Amino acid sequence: MGEIVVVYEVDRVAATRISRGEPGEVRPVRRVHAAPTAPGSPTATGPRTLCGKDTFAMERTGRKPSENPGTPWYPEEHASAVCPDCDAVMEI
Repeated sequence: MGEIVVVYEVDRVAATRISRGEPGEVRPVRRVHAAPTAPGSPTATGPRTLCGKDTFAMERTGRKPSENPGTPWYPEEHASAVCPDCDAVMEI
């Protein structure tokens, strides 16, 4: 397996206002998953997360767990949304 990246499973777009009062889009994080990169392309996310979900509609975070040894593989601000199945695989 190649590099692992972190991806967000997000809710549908919810219209909201950004800081200047202009309309914007917010996509609340539903679940945080780990996924391998695509074979032969370290900049592309593979087709499935470690728990087997399709990554097509997920957002890549740019976080690579191997770049931050000694810290959780997921962003701390989303610790409550971590996929338990991906987390179990990452602990191995």
